[in-house]
Amino acid sequence: ISTIGLASGALSDPDMRADEGIAKHYLGLIREENKRLSVLVENVLQASLADQGTMRIFLQPLNIHDILREVVRNNAIAIRKQHGKVQWSLEATDPVCEVDRIHFTNIVYNLIDNALKYSKGEPLLTISSRQVTNGVELRFQDNGIGIPKEHLGKVFDRLYRVPTGNVHDVKGFGLGLSYVQTVVERHGGAIRVESEIGKGSTFVIELPKAQENP
Repeated sequence: ISTIGLASGALSDPDMRADEGIAKHYLGLIREENKRLSVLVENVLQASLADQGTMRIFLQPLNIHDILREVVRNNAIAIRKQHGKVQWSLEATDPVCEVDRIHFTNIVYNLIDNALKYSKGEPLLTISSRQVTNGVELRFQDNGIGIPKEHLGKVFDRLYRVPTGNVHDVKGFGLGLSYVQTVVERHGGAIRVESEIGKGSTFVIELPKAQENP
């Protein structure tokens, strides 16, 4: 929704519309995000069944580096709007894992969105990968406000939001990280968070590698 809104806003600028290449790019973003949103609505409804263990996922071998790059590319408008920057350190030698394309894409969107929301200035997000014994480890490191130690164990709880005073200045319902954890675990993976107040947070995901003979 955010990407569609930003792209629509950009196209309302006469200078943007005058450049055929830029206009075509933004229209393409709107079309792709609209398709993804339609599928996301269906998946969110399915996710409501996750507590009963009935969330449906379709696993297939995919190069997760390609998905990471695609999500960042589609978030370029939002990142530029906040004068943000994404740094890459993709060192996994075999980045093919068995993932559900839609749900995994949504995981990455959630983590990037959080990094932008909770930045304390110009967002700097470092996305890295490395090969581990059972698969691939992904790290999403931001320079945001950080999370107090006493709240680290609760950030993945459904509807939980870290208190920021009397008023939440960041919109949301506390569902994003709960969804992320549920999806990661349904993939046979694990997620944890490392954080320090004033220095940012790092979300670490481990995903199993694709089976040779699925």
